[in-house]
Amino acid sequence: MKNVSKMAGLAILALLSMNACKDGSDDDISLPPIGGFNSADEVGAADLLAHFPMDQGGKEHISGAAPSESKNATYVTGKKGTAVSLAAGYLAYDPISKLSSNTTSYSTSAWVQMANNKAADGTGGSATMVFSMTRPNEWAGNFNLMAETGWYKAAVDTLVPKALLVSQEGTPPSSSFQDSRPDPAKGGDQVVKGAGADKWTHLVITWDATSSNFLVYANGKKVSNPEWENRKVNGVGMGDLVFSSALTRPLIGAFNTNTPGNGPAESWQVPMTGKVDEVRVWKKALSAAEIDALYQLESAGR
Repeated sequence: MKNVSKMAGLAILALLSMNACKDGSDDDISLPPIGGFNSADEVGAADLLAHFPMDQGGKEHISGAAPSESKNATYVTGKKGTAVSLAAGYLAYDPISKLSSNTTSYSTSAWVQMANNKAADGTGGSATMVFSMTRPNEWAGNFNLMAETGWYKAAVDTLVPKALLVSQEGTPPSSSFQDSRPDPAKGGDQVVKGAGADKWTHLVITWDATSSNFLVYANGKKVSNPEWENRKVNGVGMGDLVFSSALTRPLIGAFNTNTPGNGPAESWQVPMTGKVDEVRVWKKALSAAEIDALYQLESAGR
């Protein structure tokens, strides 16, 4: 009987100890790291320039800047928290100081839901601008995350991500347009299958000043055209990016020509219809491992 009583007492003490440790909170429960990171906020944290989580009316998290202009934008359940839902709309911001007019390397990421928009008879269709660091009175910004949504009919679930930058190159300097030039017909992983208006896709573009490589990733995997990843001007790697204007401003969901005072817009330049969440901008080229970790962490709500 003594042994039974002793064992019962120990069991009660162990139970009390466990309850005391929990203290009604899950704070002590930690999830295993992914790629060495506990949350998406840790990926490239020292070089993060801006983060638009879409949880507070589109407010940028680091500077606290709210959109200076909003068109056809509502807030809905997102990939992580809240997302902005655009119906031929956008969020425009005033210039944010941390998003410098001159950079070395650069990366931008975003979660998107969007469909292709060519008509069933094969006519029409327009590209979609997800995020742009604008240039005044120009459709193409200094650094742009896009998709060629006008290449396929609306029913096709193949999404073609695209990257575009404009850097001042040469002597005297002039605007050098560099895009990722996707060419799905040549094979390889240059597209996203199974995308659409109700499917979240994670997009990342990176510029590495050391290698002059311009890369595109989707859902943690590189999808850029290998023939156009290394960018040169007159046979020389471009290196550091040089933006053309200190007045560059963040724009989500539209070409700058779609905003007041920066037109006129061409027919293929229309505001976005779709959803955007968790836009991030870094002053570094994220590595493939960091991008995969970011994708997995945000997919898990971390």
